[in-house]
Amino acid sequence: MSFVHAPISNTISPVHQAAIDLPQQTAIKLAGLDINYQTLSQHIIALSEYLTTAGIDEGEAVACISSNNLTMICLYWACVDIGAIFFPISPRFPIAQVQGLIDTHKIPYYWSEQNAKLANAHELILNINELSQTTTRHNLAKPFDIHRPANVILTSGSSGIPKAAVHCLANHIANAEGARSLIPLEQGDAWLLSLPLFHIGGLAILNRCALVGACVVMPDQTLSLSQQIDQDKLTHMSLVPAQLSTLLADTNSQLKSIKALLLGGGAVSRDLLAHLKQNNIASYTSYGMTEMGSQITTGPALNDGSSGKLLPKRELKIVDGVIWVRGECLFMGYLTASGIDRCVDHEGWFYTKDRGEWDENGNLHILGRIDNMFICGGENIQPEEIEAALKQHPDIDDAIVFAEPDSTFGNLPAAILRGSITRDMATKNLELEAFLADKIARFKRPRQYYPWPEDAEQTGLKVSRKALVASIK
Repeated sequence: MSFVHAPISNTISPVHQAAIDLPQQTAIKLAGLDINYQTLSQHIIALSEYLTTAGIDEGEAVACISSNNLTMICLYWACVDIGAIFFPISPRFPIAQVQGLIDTHKIPYYWSEQNAKLANAHELILNINELSQTTTRHNLAKPFDIHRPANVILTSGSSGIPKAAVHCLANHIANAEGARSLIPLEQGDAWLLSLPLFHIGGLAILNRCALVGACVVMPDQTLSLSQQIDQDKLTHMSLVPAQLSTLLADTNSQLKSIKALLLGGGAVSRDLLAHLKQNNIASYTSYGMTEMGSQITTGPALNDGSSGKLLPKRELKIVDGVIWVRGECLFMGYLTASGIDRCVDHEGWFYTKDRGEWDENGNLHILGRIDNMFICGGENIQPEEIEAALKQHPDIDDAIVFAEPDSTFGNLPAAILRGSITRDMATKNLELEAFLADKIARFKRPRQYYPWPEDAEQTGLKVSRKALVASIK
């Protein structure tokens, strides 16, 4: 499927601009190997030439079934260069689901880290080092329209079927510039790529770093997080509460190089926030979404559970308690069989389905998803409100609340907890009942608690609520 956009604003890729301005600056740290911007740019130009020779045209999608690696990073930027649409897919998806995406979106080309064999699409065989040795490289990077489609990110799929959100490079640039207005990022800084590139949070890290000549650091599985912070002099990280809890519990962790922690996953426990304050670590919480390219509001992590103030290049309004957004960050629309569906009203506003409100300090508070709400005995229950209350407990790192069917009330709230409190779950029910007594109404307090599954996977800053609940049923 091809989507060609008329040129509006031409420029070269941020990676190639960094290669011109800062050729020897480290662009990627990978298992002890430092790759500078000049070398990375050459890799991308070589791959761009290969993709063009393979017959990939502007507007055609290229699926990438892979975990984070150098080839995947180069493939993203090469697609940006030639106008192809980078379409990353989790390698954990069953092959039938991947094939379904290939067929639904009529994706003509794919590259798989694991050499998956798919029908109805041409497999690309990529070897970055070999391509870089054979490329002519006499052609410099060419300017292109930054408003043409650049990538697809699959949403979390709260409706059960993930949607394919399309962004252009201009969306990503606007998001990165707005984010940098609050969380400074500059040449030589190092941001850990702890989030997958098939999630918007991971892709946002690539774009942020390239725009300022910062370094993307790949996680080293042979090291603990605290060891890698010290070894690679990490300055920025995106973490969920469980990762933060593990990091702060490491007595060997110095954290001296850390300039900023961007925390995801909703409300952060007071205990964790107190530890961060004791260590003088700048930490931030935010409200963001795939469709807006990542962050929308951001602010210092506070005990009130707020998500900060609106960042530049974004607009946000609340109508009947529900958030609408628009601005330069807003995606192009969802990829469908008939093209790109803009999914906005006549004034360009996008309906998020997130409930929210502003406080007296101008900070946004997220009250939960409309589609997460359930009814208990005739009363509306918003799971996120209960989760925020639970996470005020010092022994709870994370919580997910869901509806359990009940013959009398229709549904009753239940909770999945992560933290040291789960070591003695059977005797904790009464303690939690007392803990929540002055925080939420009686009918909102969970009747049943479950320990967080040990094998539960979290690849982004947001927990897959549906998958987590399904795993304990």
